[in-house]
Amino acid sequence: MPSSPSVLVLYRLNPAILADLAGRYRLLDSHASPLPLSAFLVAAAATDDPPRAAVVPGSGVVRIDAAFLNALPSLGCVVSVSAGLNHVDLPECARRGVAVANAAGIYSADVADYAIGLLIDVLSGEFLLSPPVGSRLGGKRVGIVGLGSIGSAIARRLKAFGCVVSYHSRRRKHGVSYGYRPTALDLAAGSDVLVVACALTAETRHVVDRAVLDALGSGGVVVNVARGANVDEAELVRALAEGRIAGAALEVFEDEPDVPAQLLGMDNVVLTHHQAAYTPEAMTDLDCLVAGNLEAFFAGAPLLTPVLEVFD
Repeated sequence: MPSSPSVLVLYRLNPAILADLAGRYRLLDSHASPLPLSAFLVAAAATDDPPRAAVVPGSGVVRIDAAFLNALPSLGCVVSVSAGLNHVDLPECARRGVAVANAAGIYSADVADYAIGLLIDVLSGEFLLSPPVGSRLGGKRVGIVGLGSIGSAIARRLKAFGCVVSYHSRRRKHGVSYGYRPTALDLAAGSDVLVVACALTAETRHVVDRAVLDALGSGGVVVNVARGANVDEAELVRALAEGRIAGAALEVFEDEPDVPAQLLGMDNVVLTHHQAAYTPEAMTDLDCLVAGNLEAFFAGAPLLTPVLEVFD
């Protein structure tokens, strides 16, 4: 038997952390293999030491579901490099006793900075006012959908700009001074700007729908730094085209990397790649977190950022 445990690597890690991990574990790196993913997983499961942990990307390129776990029955831990977990079937992992860690908190500051930049950019557009001058951020009523780590970081930055911040989440947060709204509809009705910063779940898919956009109104702006499917993209396009909202700033899209052609032709939107989190500082922090979670799992210690913690 190999002296080091085996780790499946499905995310393109930085060379330095990859070398560090290779000194401690037997790495099965999909990016170093010519095989397609399905064949690679079969080959990995057939090795003399099948992988006991996996480092997986945060996009939908790899779904951690029953089929994935069936292909790797020895797997005991999944380490995702994203904060969001819409690509991981958590109930199925729990049923099989597979621990799950994510990148909670790693990206919050950078995504919050990016969200503020997007908002300032869209408010600077000539389409918002006549004569063609930008609109002031200070004093804006900004509603945040999702007051988790990223949403809270956005709220702190908005307060510094003199914005009036309120939020909607699954439940009221204790110890915060921002106004709570029980539904996204209520939040939009009292906001000039709606910032989407929530996780993508069955409950939050299309949480910003036609009714919410209409409640935001013709002077309202949507900023989305969460997941594309948190917003009903087709309804957003219609609302923009019909002037039912004033503008949008989007870093995420429902069918990434594809962007609706209508959005590309609009002058009242700001569009960027899904890139807010990928700063050098965040990537360095991510390297340390991935290594720390793997070390904890193989030592039988609590994971650093557990979503599902499993102990024998």
